Amino acid sequence: MTGFFIKKAFFDGWDNLISLVVLNLGYLIVILTLYGALELFSVSVVGGIAMAGLALVLHSFYSGALSSQTKEFAYYSRPGFNDFKRSFALIWRHALLHVFINLFLVTVIFFIIPFYLSYDSMFAFVIAVVVFWIALALLLAMMFYYPLAIQMPEDKPLKTLKKSLVIVADNLAFSLFFGVYHIFNMILTILFATIIPGVAGIQLSRQVAIKLLLMKYDYLEADGSADRKHIPWEELLFDEQEKVGKRTFKGMIFPWKD
Repeated sequence: MTGFFIKKAFFDGWDNLISLVVLNLGYLIVILTLYGALELFSVSVVGGIAMAGLALVLHSFYSGALSSQTKEFAYYSRPGFNDFKRSFALIWRHALLHVFINLFLVTVIFFIIPFYLSYDSMFAFVIAVVVFWIALALLLAMMFYYPLAIQMPEDKPLKTLKKSLVIVADNLAFSLFFGVYHIFNMILTILFATIIPGVAGIQLSRQVAIKLLLMKYDYLEADGSADRKHIPWEELLFDEQEKVGKRTFKGMIFPWKD
């Protein structure tokens, strides 16, 4: 499944490259707001905190809207601008919880863990380690949060978060790989000045991952006696493989030679 995920995420991104670039350009609003917050801190701490909070809110809402758009790419559809505007109305509840979780993670990573590590105490170190693992579990779960919210819109935010944590626990090896995959994409994003793959490309990869993982759970739900450790991925992914096709990097650049 992992190999096909990489292939599908890449070609879905390539097929919608221009749309992803446009969506990533919109994310510059969030980046500029965060930059303004950093500049404002030198003048007013309160103002800087307020601006950083605004950047956090914008990040959550815009990322949710991007997730809604890129879900359509993962399902071989081409949404329009009106769909993008409507996506804010669809994800605002999940976006609010996303804001609070991100605020919690920022507080934990930059304040709580350093605070406990500053003490020369084994007890404080143990607390820091426990908090670190809680934060890591949430960081991994948040990779699946918006895709689940979009692909299972009937769920409320807390239920979506719970399902995200369950997916991490149930697919730990893939979740760790996916975390490394995110780091790689973030490095590429920095190298290409946030244009590619950018936040939109990352959200697309998340949608692809959840689309494929949900096939596993649909299969297990349909066959209660199925072995969870031996999922017939070749069979489950047959239709998706047909839709993606036997594409190569060479054929992508020089289609007449493929």
